Amino acid sequence: MKTIVLASSNAHKIIELEEMIQGVKLLSLKDINFFEDIDETGTTTNENAEIKVRAVLEFEKKQGLAFPVLADDSGLFVNALGGEPGVHTARYAVDHSDEANRKKLLFNLNGKEDRTAYFECTLCYADFNEIHFFTGRTFGKISEVERGSSGFAYDCLFISDDLNKTFAEATADEKNSVSHRFRAVQKLKEYLKNHD
Repeated sequence: MKTIVLASSNAHKIIELEEMIQGVKLLSLKDINFFEDIDETGTTTNENAEIKVRAVLEFEKKQGLAFPVLADDSGLFVNALGGEPGVHTARYAVDHSDEANRKKLLFNLNGKEDRTAYFECTLCYADFNEIHFFTGRTFGKISEVERGSSGFAYDCLFISDDLNKTFAEATADEKNSVSHRFRAVQKLKEYLKNHD
């Protein structure tokens, strides 16, 4: 089984990605004793994912490790706001609070007719010093009120075009079948299948 380091310490994300990719063992940053903060200074999801991958590759080199590295970066892009919150999705309202982020988004969209938006996930994968990008998007619009109780972050505001309901009103299986991360993972899986 292929072992890949995921540039994350988020146990939930590791389990979710392992289930999606299947047939690979994902190690977290903790598993390789990587405890540094990675400064995500990119202006696109591609740039931020690559920054994470390069930081882990550099660390691996110093430790004599040679695992392939995978990083993901995601964002919510709202057309009427010029793509905001974009790469600042998790820290849109400064204090990393999901509730504050949603409040700021609804406030900024107040009075705007165009509420179309999309989630984007970029997976950056490095093996043998080659770097590859796999991007997935899922389209929808921003609700005027929070709807649904499952999910997290902006899920209760994002009405999926595919599902005709918010991600928070959908089951985990429904959401995962159309999510931006799922679509990026499908492209990564195809690559891994052909480059084993």
